[in-house]
Amino acid sequence: MSRPFVVSIAGFDPSAGAGVLADVKTFEQHQVYGFAISTANTIQTENEFVAIQWTDLDFVLQSVQTIFNSYDIKAVKIGIVPSLEYLREIIFSIKKHSPQTKIVWDTVLKSTTEFDFLTIENQTTLIEILKEIHLITPNYDEILQLSSKGINAETTAMLLSKYCPVLLKGGHKPDEIGFDYLYLENEFFRFHPKTKKEIFEKHGSGCVLSSAITANLAIGQNLKTACENAKTYTENYLLSTPSKLGHHYV
Repeated sequence: MSRPFVVSIAGFDPSAGAGVLADVKTFEQHQVYGFAISTANTIQTENEFVAIQWTDLDFVLQSVQTIFNSYDIKAVKIGIVPSLEYLREIIFSIKKHSPQTKIVWDTVLKSTTEFDFLTIENQTTLIEILKEIHLITPNYDEILQLSSKGINAETTAMLLSKYCPVLLKGGHKPDEIGFDYLYLENEFFRFHPKTKKEIFEKHGSGCVLSSAITANLAIGQNLKTACENAKTYTENYLLSTPSKLGHHYV
């Protein structure tokens, strides 16, 4: 097959606005072949989160082993996970089977419907994980949960970028909505919105952005270009409908 193989390891959202369904839609539009491994089954719509049932870790690891033994996986996007230990086992399994595979972690620590997925408690484990990841994509609310109390978002991003690149999304920053910052170890880049049109809020927009970056990395784009192009794709997604569920197109 001519398309690179990528994998989404994330939750199943019946509304298809977020999680593995949204990721695979995004992969398809980027001309990569997407696989999916579910970390959780959820009951939700774009407006309401009802319940979540986590997938047993051994089942997920067996899925990782099966997929990676069968295909050359270029990149992986990871979404919701119940704990850092769960995430660490997945990442280490990926690296064991395919050290060159790039990993993007969309740091979903709380759903937009205020349902907690992950509480950061062990900073040592977090750093251990970050050293194996190609990029994390927190928003301004999420990144504060990745740091010690009292440190602002920008400083946290700079500190974490010692371990892996950080794309700090600006959708939740009141004074600079839509401006994203990519922090590398010794420099950073500012990405401004490409459109001046009214942007409509979407359920799962963070999933779309992170999976678009994953796809762009799989087709050989460098990290800065992958993030810039993914931002443009996500803006088009946000503009596609006035509702919280959007349409995917190039």
